[in-house]
Amino acid sequence: MTRDRAAERAFVRAHHPDVGGDPAVFVAGLAALRAGATATPGPVTVVATRRTAPARLLRRLRRARRAAQRSSRLD
Repeated sequence: MTRDRAAERAFVRAHHPDVGGDPAVFVAGLAALRAGATATPGPVTVVATRRTAPARLLRRLRRARRAAQRSSRLD
C-alpha cells in the first residue's frame, strides 16, 4: 500500500500541471494509477472475540472511576 502511495506521489510531483506538466497526461496517468490501486488483494477475514468476564468487569470499574473523577472537577 505504501509503495502505491509513493508511486502516486512521485507521479504527481513529476507531472502536475502547476509544475509544467501536461494536464491531459496528468489526468490519464493519475486515473491509471488509481485504477490499479482499487483492486483488493484477496478476501478479508474479520475475527471478533468477546472479552472475558473479569476483563469486562475491570473495564466497567475503570470507566466508573474516571467518570467519578471527572464529575468532581466541576465542583
